[in-house]
Amino acid sequence: MQHDSRIYVAGHRGLVGSAILRGLEQRGFRDLLLRTHAELDLTDRAAVRAFFSSEKPEYVFLAAAKVGGILANNAYPADFIRENLEIQTNVIDACYRSGVKRLLFLGSSCIYPKLAPQPIKEEYLLTGPLEPTNQAYALAKIAGIEMCWSYNRQHGTRYLAAMPTNMYGPGDNFDLQKSHVLPALIRKVAEAKQAGAREIVVWGTGTPRREFLYSDDLAEACIHLLSLPDDVYDGLIQQDQAPLINIGTGEDLTIRELAELVARVLEHDCKLTFDASRPDGTPRKLLDVSRIKSLGWAPKTSLEDGIRLTYESARKELERAGRSSGD
Repeated sequence: MQHDSRIYVAGHRGLVGSAILRGLEQRGFRDLLLRTHAELDLTDRAAVRAFFSSEKPEYVFLAAAKVGGILANNAYPADFIRENLEIQTNVIDACYRSGVKRLLFLGSSCIYPKLAPQPIKEEYLLTGPLEPTNQAYALAKIAGIEMCWSYNRQHGTRYLAAMPTNMYGPGDNFDLQKSHVLPALIRKVAEAKQAGAREIVVWGTGTPRREFLYSDDLAEACIHLLSLPDDVYDGLIQQDQAPLINIGTGEDLTIRELAELVARVLEHDCKLTFDASRPDGTPRKLLDVSRIKSLGWAPKTSLEDGIRLTYESARKELERAGRSSGD
C-alpha cells in the first residue's frame, strides 16, 4: 500500500472507520475514497457495484457495519443479521469484480464460542455455541470471514479478516439504548457527576471479564496489516485455514473493575450497584494476540489514558445529554 494508492474506507464516519481515516491521513496517504451513507448505501448492490466500477479502489477497509451493545443486539436481531450480511456481501463481491488488491474485513471477538478457552486463538472459530444475546450479529460476521476465505480459494483474491476486541474511543456511541459497556459507563458516571448523584447502576453482576482496545490503536494495526510486504501478508492467507487475525491488548479486567476505573478517571466518588437481573453476556473474551504482535504491532494507549481521551472528546456532548435528562 503506497501513499498514492487508491484506498476506500467503508464506514469512515463510524468509530473504527474514522480512526482508520485519521491514521491514513496522518501517514500521508492522499488518494482516499470516502462516501457517506447518503452518498452510497452499502445495502444497495447495484449502487455498490457502480461505485467500485467507476472508482476502482486498490485497497479497501471494510469497517461499515450495524453495531450495538447487548440491549440493541437482543432487541433487533433481524436488523443486525440482515444489514450486516447485505453490506459485507455487496462490498466483498464488488472488490472481486473490480480487482481490489487487498481487502481488510473488520469483524468482532463475539464470533468466538461463548465458552471458548482463554485466551482465544484464531483457530477456536466454530468450535462451540455462540453467546445468544449477539448471535445474529456474530453469525453475520462469521459469514463475512467465510466469504473472504471462499473468494480467496475460488478466485485467488487476497482478503484478510481482522477480529478486534471491544473497541472504544473518540466518536463512540453514548446512547444508553445502543452503546457498548464502556461508553455506557462513561455516560452514566459523567451524568451522575453532573447531577451530584452518588449511586450508579451497572448491568449484570460485574464479574464478566472484558478486554478493551483504543480505536486509534486498532487503526494503526489495520494500516500495518494492509501495508505488510507481499510475502508476509500472503503468509496470513492460507488455503487450509480462515484468513483470520485477532487484534487486542492481551489484557482484561472485570466489569466491576472497569466501572471503578471510569469513576476514578472522571473523578467521581460513587457507589456501584449491580443489577443482576440484566444479562452478563459472555463470561470472558480475552483474545490471543500473539500472531499480530509477531508482525511488529502492539497497542500504545493504556486503558486509563484511553478512557480519559474518550471522555474529553465527548465532554460537551455528555454535558448536553445530562442537562436534557435533568429537565
